[in-house]
Amino acid sequence: MNRDELDGKTDQVKGRAKQAWGHITNNERLHDEGTADEAAGNVQEGFGKARRKVGETLDDIADQIKE
Repeated sequence: MNRDELDGKTDQVKGRAKQAWGHITNNERLHDEGTADEAAGNVQEGFGKARRKVGETLDDIADQIKE
């Protein structure tokens, strides 16, 4: 897991917490902010996964060239 994946997961949890608190306190703005944070976390995590997979593929190619 790289930094982008970890930060994305953190933002997702933070967003879910904001959504829950917004729902409990009937604060629509906070709930919407939580939804946006969770979505941003999903995007960042996806970017991190893609970046990791590209790195793994490049490593595999480098290993094949060395052989």
